[in-house]
This record gives sequence, C-alpha cells and structure tokens, in this order.
Amino acid sequence: MQTPGNLFVVAAPSGAGKSSLVKALLELDSHLAVSVSHTTRKPRGQEQHGREYWFVDTDTFRSMIERGEFFEWAEVHGNLYGTSRKAIEDRLNRGEDVVLEIDWQGALQIKQLFQDAVLIFILPPSYEELLQRLHRRGEDGPDVIAQRMVNARLEVAQACHFDFVIINALFETALFDLKTVVHSQRLKYAAQRKAKSQVFAALNLI
Repeated sequence: MQTPGNLFVVAAPSGAGKSSLVKALLELDSHLAVSVSHTTRKPRGQEQHGREYWFVDTDTFRSMIERGEFFEWAEVHGNLYGTSRKAIEDRLNRGEDVVLEIDWQGALQIKQLFQDAVLIFILPPSYEELLQRLHRRGEDGPDVIAQRMVNARLEVAQACHFDFVIINALFETALFDLKTVVHSQRLKYAAQRKAKSQVFAALNLI
C-alpha cells in the first residue's frame, strides 16, 4: 500500500508511558492525527467513548472481524483491540500522517500489510521503574499488576523487531526523541517524493 501520508505505530509494555508520550506529541504536531482503536475492555478513569477508544462489546467486535473491518486486531490482557481499516486508509490517502498506539502483535501485523509503516517501541529504563509506575498509576490491583509485569518481559523482547527504540527514563527526552523520529521520516526521500510530488515533478525526479 503506497499512500502520501506516513503511518507511525507506537507500542510499549503497560506503564512505559506510551499514551502520555503520544498525547504530548499530538499537542505539539498539528500535522499528526491519532486513530482511535476499538476495544472490548471497560473505560478507565476519565476515558470517553470515541476519544481514547471506541468501547464495544465482544459480539460487536467479533462481527467486525468477520466483516474484515480491522487493519489489525489482537487479544491483550484478556481484552480485544482492533484498528479500523477504513479510518486509517482514508486518512493516509488524504496525505495525513497517522499515529497508532497498539500492542506489539498489532504493530507487526501492520508492518506486513503496510511496509512503509514506521514502528516505534517505548522501553522503560528498568523493570523496577516499570513496576513503580504501575503502582503509582493506581488503576490496577496487585494481581493485575503482577500479570502486567509478566507480560512486560515478553513485550520488551519484541523491541528488536521495531525500527526505532526510545527509552522513557526522562519524559522530556523521550518526547524529543519521538518528535525526532517523526520529523526524520517525513524527510526521507520516499516520503518527500509522495508528499511533495509537484516539486519532484517540476525537478524531473518523477
């Protein structure tokens, strides 16, 4: 799939700061849009339907899978998550840059379907710090946190399959690194050729 827009896929173990980094990036970059995923999990805290996620029941989600409506989907921590194919393709074809926050399974699925996708993995500085962040977040009980830590070791091992790795030890530094990845991708020859086709045509490069 060749589109004028760039697709950035951000994955991380729970508690590594992925959502906070993407939210901050979106506030700084008006040319970047986030795609809202579907999930069967319940909303947390102040999350709203259609803002953080489209919250649907399992039967609805399974029906969407059967109709081929997802770009990718996966089961994570006992819940289903999926990315709408049409929403992504429409934005990319309009030349918009899109960022996805998904798990590593979905990221690798997307890379198979969309070779130009840029995969970014967010790492915590240590497992000890990750555990502290999960406790400070205050959203999960001890059993859930313990399971998230078990899953984190599997998730972290997948970082080798990603194009870029950012260590979120200091938030401001990690955000700068994330901005740098996005900007660098936009300046690659292939990306510029798609985004600035008129300039390339005028210079006889197309």
